[in-house]
Amino acid sequence: MSSEFNSRSGSMPLQPAAGANPPPAPRPSVIQLVFKEKGALYAAYIPLFAEGGLFVPTTRDYRLGDDVYLLLTLPEDPQRYPVAGKVAWVTPPNASGGRTQGVGVRFPVDEKTRVLRVRIEEILGTAIHSPKPTQTI
Repeated sequence: MSSEFNSRSGSMPLQPAAGANPPPAPRPSVIQLVFKEKGALYAAYIPLFAEGGLFVPTTRDYRLGDDVYLLLTLPEDPQRYPVAGKVAWVTPPNASGGRTQGVGVRFPVDEKTRVLRVRIEEILGTAIHSPKPTQTI
């Protein structure tokens, strides 16, 4: 909460009681993902999300809706793609079926990530429709 004087209303904003300050909102974590092979990208890509998304293997604790900032490098593409996504599902440790612990990150709805989704799908080509299992839902 701001402690600045509000010149329009002539009043000070309400302050929480001493010692009752809420903890600051956690900053989004930054995760670098480097996909060197098309197969790894296939295993992580989530085409079920209309805006696209990726599975991120991690042992860090996340909750649904947490902000995650991804820096992606795609196979045979020197560009790094920044994505400000949100956790859409969590695979806990020791998940059934031997699934890898991690999170599914949903891409935001914006032009930059639409271009990224198209680029990922171009790289995957027909493999995107493969029945081969992935790390995703």
